[in-house]
Amino acid sequence: MTAKKDLSPGARDLLKRVRQRYLTSRDFNGLHIRPDRVTDDVIEAAVELAEAGLVQVVGHDDFMNIHIRPWPSRRAVADQVEDLRELSEDDYGVALYPTAKAMKRVKLPKKYEDAPFSRAMARGRSTLELAFFSADVLEGYRNDARFRFGMDDFGINFGLSDDAYDNNQPDKGHVGMMHLGFAYDMSQYDPEDPESPIVRRVAAFYGDLKDLTPQHQQRWASFQVEADDIAPHPVWYGTQMGNWPDGIGPFARLTQELGNINHLFENVWGAKLFKTHEPPDDFGWILRADQREWDHFIHSFDKLLSDNIDGKALDRAGAPKRNAAGQTLGTLGRLEMFMTTNRVEADTAKWALTPLREVRAARQKPAHALRSNVTDRTFVRKQKRLMHDVDEVLINIRQWLASHPKNRGWKDPWPDAKNYPI
Repeated sequence: MTAKKDLSPGARDLLKRVRQRYLTSRDFNGLHIRPDRVTDDVIEAAVELAEAGLVQVVGHDDFMNIHIRPWPSRRAVADQVEDLRELSEDDYGVALYPTAKAMKRVKLPKKYEDAPFSRAMARGRSTLELAFFSADVLEGYRNDARFRFGMDDFGINFGLSDDAYDNNQPDKGHVGMMHLGFAYDMSQYDPEDPESPIVRRVAAFYGDLKDLTPQHQQRWASFQVEADDIAPHPVWYGTQMGNWPDGIGPFARLTQELGNINHLFENVWGAKLFKTHEPPDDFGWILRADQREWDHFIHSFDKLLSDNIDGKALDRAGAPKRNAAGQTLGTLGRLEMFMTTNRVEADTAKWALTPLREVRAARQKPAHALRSNVTDRTFVRKQKRLMHDVDEVLINIRQWLASHPKNRGWKDPWPDAKNYPI
């Protein structure tokens, strides 16, 4: 280990400048080394610091923007040194960042004392390093009307609304837009064991966390979990790195198939089967694996399925209103009989609507019973299975409708999309 006293005077001076730039810049930026503005002595001092493990050299081989350090270096020190020694006057240059080793005993500004993620950045964390949290860290924001909260299959966006800013929200409550991803711990998951859990986490970049107020940083720190066995969702992480998604998740698939069915049904009978194909704002993955979250999800799900079927559309299509015994049919019963009278085998029609009936039955259960708010570690897995089953049914109904002569020119808008189950 190289001690500071072992460094040359030039290296000590450069390290001081690197630290100063890092701590006084707005976003923990590096010291820009431009070949047309530095001497050979500065380059050699930078080489000395890199070889001592005190600075990290970030060039365009690391990241498109050298003015942020994305992650701890993925390149060997020898490669970083080569970047320094091969700089030419035509190059934009590189940036030098202090390593955790270089910042270990540095006295930090007082403003970082109560801001754990800012303090971690000041100690050498990188902008695109990930921290992981239990998913219930999001509940307070989702349930607070001051925040805009949006969730999709792979991630979450939320931030304080414009109205809340305009209403003189105290500074401690200011939260800018956060771009968060779901992450998963599959270490205990066994496809053959229905009791084995899937653990959902939330992933956030240190570069975003440091922008939270100290009060919110402390709140998030209380929900932080160890990173062992946790991986961010590949679609969310890929989009954050500038890649296009290669597929869709179950909630996006649900929305897409409801829209497809509406288009195909309307094309034949002049009315949409579902009143809407857009889910409620808070419809998505459960944030806490407990009974209350599950019941809320089921309630919203049924409103999007059985409650969402338009009886007038079934009337337009000539769907029966009574069974053979003269009993009045509900919307699911009418849809099932309509399918069987239109070239769908009775067993197939019954199978197709079974998951929708499961959702309806699950919704009715809490409405007629007192239920304790128990924690069930398999709720995440149950939700995954139920979404898969309903999506499979909707795909089959869509395929059946697409076979109608009036719909034979219809094409799936994304036939090759990969399906992500979670």
